[in-house]
Amino acid sequence: MIEPVRMGEALIREIEAVDPPRDGLAVWWTGQSGFLFKSAQGLLAVDLYLSEHLTRKYESTNRPHVRMTRSPLHGADLKSVDLLLASHKHSDHLDPGTAPDLLNASPSAMLVLPESIRDYAMSLGLPEDRMIPVDAGSEVRGAGFRIRAVPSAHEEFDRDARGRHPYLGFIIESGSLRIYHSGDTLAYEGLAESLGNEGFDALFLPINGRNPSRGVAGNMSATEAVDLARRVRPRYVVPHHYDMFTFNTVPAQEFEHQARRLPSGVEPKVLQCGERWEIRP
Repeated sequence: MIEPVRMGEALIREIEAVDPPRDGLAVWWTGQSGFLFKSAQGLLAVDLYLSEHLTRKYESTNRPHVRMTRSPLHGADLKSVDLLLASHKHSDHLDPGTAPDLLNASPSAMLVLPESIRDYAMSLGLPEDRMIPVDAGSEVRGAGFRIRAVPSAHEEFDRDARGRHPYLGFIIESGSLRIYHSGDTLAYEGLAESLGNEGFDALFLPINGRNPSRGVAGNMSATEAVDLARRVRPRYVVPHHYDMFTFNTVPAQEFEHQARRLPSGVEPKVLQCGERWEIRP
């Protein structure tokens, strides 16, 4: 079991006490695709998976979800979240073992999620009046953050019967900083263009790739993540969606090897679970 570099009470105290850099962000990776972003104005969470929901769900099946990295904290520990973003309905992104407890613990938090999965979220017991449903192109503002939803392809570039996207990524702006959290997505044609022409400080991209033998929808690979970063040219590129389940991961070294191809001015940033990183303007 991979142990977070900081967890439990120590991590909770750090999140509550840290003073983000002026006009910057403090960032924590919580495992899989989960991140916390704290600015001087608010705390935003994306795609948190902090429970054992999937391990329990699949423990007696031919697709066991054996956890590789210990959860650094639990949803109920987060008492000051302003916005919780869920990119899609899969439980390692909208976690039935995390989201309800977090919303209870953070009474002002709002859940931003694809409009197409609102009914599913309600079936988990999540309150409709705490939801902000969005579709590609929608914009949300709150706690000093500006968020724009962009489509993702996991694995298909899907739409529901009403034309809404079930898989989204998020462009997140805070002060002068601009980042992209992909959710789960392939490196589909047109992704770089959908991000627009404005510069990015960081891209947060999956690296576990696509392998049909796993029986789960795929993502971009480490090679494809680096290829996207070569086109978009952010200041940093941060890998995610690895080291959570033994059947669906790749070594971080694959990304580090591919990152040698990054152009000057684009820096790879491989975080440890529970580690704090600061992005400055």
